[in-house]
Amino acid sequence: MILTRHEIPEEMFLALAAGGGGAEAVGLLNRAQYSKRLLLLRGIRDTGHPGALAAYDLLARIQEEDPRAVEAVLRYPTVGEWARRTLLVLTGREAGTADPEEFAALAAAAAVRAGHPCAIHVPDRDGAIVLPSLGRAPVPGDLVRVDGGGAVIGTGADTLRIPPDPHEDAPGWQAVRRLPGGLLLDDHDPDRMPGGTALPRRLTPAELDHWRETLVRARRILDLHHPTVAAETAAALTVLTPLVAPEHGQSSATPKHAFGNIGLSTPPDPLFLAVTLAHEVQHTKLTGLLDVVPLTRPDDGTRYYAPWRTDPRPVPGLLQGAYAHLGIAGFWRVQRHHETGEPALRAHADFARWRAATDLVLRTLAATGDLTPDGERFVAGMAETLAPWLDEPVPADALALGRDAADRHLAAWRAAHGAPPALQGL
Repeated sequence: MILTRHEIPEEMFLALAAGGGGAEAVGLLNRAQYSKRLLLLRGIRDTGHPGALAAYDLLARIQEEDPRAVEAVLRYPTVGEWARRTLLVLTGREAGTADPEEFAALAAAAAVRAGHPCAIHVPDRDGAIVLPSLGRAPVPGDLVRVDGGGAVIGTGADTLRIPPDPHEDAPGWQAVRRLPGGLLLDDHDPDRMPGGTALPRRLTPAELDHWRETLVRARRILDLHHPTVAAETAAALTVLTPLVAPEHGQSSATPKHAFGNIGLSTPPDPLFLAVTLAHEVQHTKLTGLLDVVPLTRPDDGTRYYAPWRTDPRPVPGLLQGAYAHLGIAGFWRVQRHHETGEPALRAHADFARWRAATDLVLRTLAATGDLTPDGERFVAGMAETLAPWLDEPVPADALALGRDAADRHLAAWRAAHGAPPALQGL
């Protein structure tokens, strides 16, 4: 497995700082993430655990005959989360539990994809054998065998056959199911949303149909009116993970160490899903960039007001939020001209609110002194994109609606946390 050194060319850095970058920039970040995965897996191998060594060797043999099968597994978002946690625990840099025997699941998944003859024992996780990127079988740990007749789990009479298309359900097999546009829906991998509120069950067929139909229509909105966002989401996102909806509204999240995956509660309509994709792809890009280029200095403990959160935020959190809301403001800046009636009013109001909120946080970030030189350039690039938007006309009623929402948010934050830091000027 060949490792590559990655750097971000200046023009690509500036394009990302401006809020975009397109598919080319995302492709570069994707390649860096793949190298990161290889480093993590090599680190696990180098701990000398026998199970990890055997699985790594099997992966290497499969890669010689079918590198695309191995890459498809190793690029799967949950592999990044599992590999990072496992390596940190094994090397004593993080508390917790880790089972390097689970490396076997990666090798088994690659073998199934490649049709590579082998037999490897895969331990279960929470009572199920999970093959990342493919699916799960709710059975105890057992042999996964691949031969000319296909792939099976178990031995003797107690075998479970993985279907020829492992993305389709079969007796005893729960697939990672397909979504339109090459995406997958993961509603069972234990690492799909660490620390989050992943939906603790599989989607029903009717729910899955709703996700598929809504995604097709959301993609149409992006293709028609937001082509850069459409290209970036197509290049960056590979997996959607259903989340539990909050008591009020909707939720979405981008896991830090599972590049390519975003979580969201059931999208109520295509427009909501379109703006959610525009939002979360910003987090995905910035998370990938931060693995290559540090933008913030070590946290000094200071917390700030963020107009989109109820809790005080550190500088890295402010930066993530500002980048995401630059994307949201950019979405509504365009979309407001394609809506009519009440939806148009809300779109104008959202544009007004989030451009002002992003401006506040960019000025806060610039004043903290907690950005690296590259971070200062990155924030300046964001501010340069935003500056002309601040002067664009917005209907008076929409402007008032956006300001009222912002004022109520700040008042609630003050009631809970007191005055924001003085440098924010609030």
